[in-house]
Order: sequence, then C-alpha cells, then structure tokens
Amino acid sequence: MRKPLFDAKSGKQTVSITLTADLYSRAKSIGINTSKVAEAALAQEYARRVAEAQKAELRQDLAAVDAYAEQHGTFADLVRQQYERDDGAV
Repeated sequence: MRKPLFDAKSGKQTVSITLTADLYSRAKSIGINTSKVAEAALAQEYARRVAEAQKAELRQDLAAVDAYAEQHGTFADLVRQQYERDDGAV
C-alpha cells in the first residue's frame, strides 16, 4: 500500500493567499468553498511535483545502471560466463 503524500487529517492552519477580488466574490456568491478548492489544487500540484522529482531520480538511476552495464556487462552476462566456464555448455 502506498504511503499518502501528506496527512489529510492533520490540523488546519490559517494562511493568507492573494486572489483577484472579482473572482473571489463571484466564486463565493455561488457557494464555492475557497479553502477546499485551494487545498485540493495545492495537493494536486504537490503530487505532480513529487512524481516529477521521482521520475527524474529514476531516470538518473537507470542511466547509472546502463553505464555500469556498458562498462562491466549485465548480471545475465556474468552468470552466462560463469556457467560457460563451469561446464562449457550454455
């Protein structure tokens, strides 16, 4: 099971954000909960950036594996060589 990116049940914190006054008043007039929308948007952007960072790290790790395999061969190559030395058959 995947660990959540943040604790959704943690306490609330009052913060200040700047919004266009007209947009805010129009949203409020039709019942939009600005705090919930802002929280959802922030959670979505946070998840996107975390995923982006993880993908970048994975690409870097895969490049390191490829570089190692180019220099030293793959694990399968090493096993194949070992068995060829042991009995001459593959």
